[in-house]
Amino acid sequence: MFSDAFMAIADPNRRHLLEELRRGPKTVNELAAGLPVSRPAVSQHLKVLLDAGLVNAKAEGTRRVYTVSNAGFLRLNIWLDQFWEA
Repeated sequence: MFSDAFMAIADPNRRHLLEELRRGPKTVNELAAGLPVSRPAVSQHLKVLLDAGLVNAKAEGTRRVYTVSNAGFLRLNIWLDQFWEA
């Protein structure tokens, strides 16, 4: 079950993570370098984004590489589009 994507993107740190991932796949360490929060905090933010279906994680050896989930954003886009088609 996906958690609410709108609640997930309400946090400015999570929006920053999404903006970074929009530029390409990144590890937790790469993402943490751009934020004034700890690496464990970045991992918690990524978990929220994962649960909301907005990012994907792929294991590469001992690392997890995160990417934006196009399907997750498509669901948001479809929901928002209903307000433009009046």
